[in-house]
Amino acid sequence: MAEAAAQIRVPVERIAPDTIRLERLLDAPVETVWRYLTEAELRQRWFMGGTDATGIGEFDLVVDHDKLSDDENVPYPESYAAFKGAVWTEKVSRFEAPRLLETTFQGGKNGTVTYELFDQGEKTRLVLTHSGITSGTGAQDFGTGWNSHLTVLEERLAGRGVRNFWALHAQSREAVVKALGAEG
Repeated sequence: MAEAAAQIRVPVERIAPDTIRLERLLDAPVETVWRYLTEAELRQRWFMGGTDATGIGEFDLVVDHDKLSDDENVPYPESYAAFKGAVWTEKVSRFEAPRLLETTFQGGKNGTVTYELFDQGEKTRLVLTHSGITSGTGAQDFGTGWNSHLTVLEERLAGRGVRNFWALHAQSREAVVKALGAEG
């Protein structure tokens, strides 16, 4: 598998005080991207595992970012280590396979995430909107996280690897600060 040639670009924008939006063009058909959103075994390769999202109702997300790096023993940054192994029970409020998925985030404590998929021939345009962000870390931290995770998804779907997720995350943080401004 080729190594990620990913350059952190920031297709992230704040569209309301508590809402960010990201967009990616992914090298896979809509049905494949849908599986990466809803099937835990595939979702853990770019975001978090847990249980499958199979329709309206609950599913679990398990924080285990060790699965995101191809290199062995990539340590968690100290500021994120406390989250390792956390389980968040999420609720699916909209499930329109394979085009629209809307779920709570962090057990509903930090709003909702909407994933919209648009067929672009052999590719898929993914639009992710995270609204209702209440965390004190605001759009900047969530923008960094989503930008990093979507970059991993993009790389995996293109058949490339990600050696060190946390190095990618650090690059993403710098880019998001520039895109959204220091106030986050």
